[in-house]
Amino acid sequence: MRLYCEATGDDEFRRDFGAEILFETARLWNDLGFYNPHKGGKFCINCVTGPDEYNVLVNNNCYTNLMAAENLSYAAETARWMKKRYPTEFKSLCSKISLSENEPPLWQKAADSMYIPYDKKLGIHPQDDGFLDRQPWDFRHVPKENYPLLLHYHPLVIYRHAVCKQADLVLALYLLGNQFSMKQKKRDYDYYEPLTTHDSSLSTSIFCIEACELGYRKKAVDYFKRTARLDLDDHNGNTADGVHTANMAGTWLSIVAGFGGMRIQNGTLLFSPFLPDGWDGYSFRISFHGSRMKVSVKKESVVYQLLSGKSISFQHVSKNVILDEKRQIQRFPAAAE
Repeated sequence: MRLYCEATGDDEFRRDFGAEILFETARLWNDLGFYNPHKGGKFCINCVTGPDEYNVLVNNNCYTNLMAAENLSYAAETARWMKKRYPTEFKSLCSKISLSENEPPLWQKAADSMYIPYDKKLGIHPQDDGFLDRQPWDFRHVPKENYPLLLHYHPLVIYRHAVCKQADLVLALYLLGNQFSMKQKKRDYDYYEPLTTHDSSLSTSIFCIEACELGYRKKAVDYFKRTARLDLDDHNGNTADGVHTANMAGTWLSIVAGFGGMRIQNGTLLFSPFLPDGWDGYSFRISFHGSRMKVSVKKESVVYQLLSGKSISFQHVSKNVILDEKRQIQRFPAAAE
């Protein structure tokens, strides 16, 4: 919801539809969690399954808690925003869903008090409260033909081990990237990469994006190839049952958010593109606040072109750029390897 509103500036959607969705989902998280005296009074969410389907019904899945805090905080922010800018509509919505004045502050309190697992010794975020206590999976002695693991081992065998089916905490590094330092991202990525089997089609695109951000360019290309060719090569042996459409979106994301480095942070559109070794180039188009632009990355340059709309502002690496009717194209030197 936040990403959509930041990308479009669609305040009417946020007011007329988004606010109600945010308020009701915030209520969900506030109801699911509790202030745990054994965790320093922090807000905890127990017995959940995060993105990783090889670790189920866990306490304080780090990704879930981080995203829940984002949901709770943005809902509280939206309540304050709506009450100030659209008091009549806010009053009507409160009446419709029986929202009391004391609920949004409770959401903010839960967000601010959210328990986020962290291990100081390893310097990483444990995927959940029990992840570091599980027996390491014996990757060295499991043959390649025994992957995906879920087709060859009983779930109760998998659940006892420290092994990941797909990006979990690494997904949070991408979606909530501004909440982690680059050093922290590197430690978390380096820890979880060797533990992840990518048995889910939803995994490799996220590892590609983060590999790009961390400068692991060869790894990024390898993950991109596997993402793009998942169904072409039938990597998971199940394309006959249907193509993996979410993975196809991941292929697009790998180019745009990975190699193109596109992010939206605090309403600002950012790019940090590079061209993988051996590539001739790539390009993509996006829409931002009603304007459309094309980004072309080649060996000799990076070109931004305004295709429609009055203007669009963004950052190329750390340089502020504006495309408008007077200056529809801006060109920059290609990023150095």
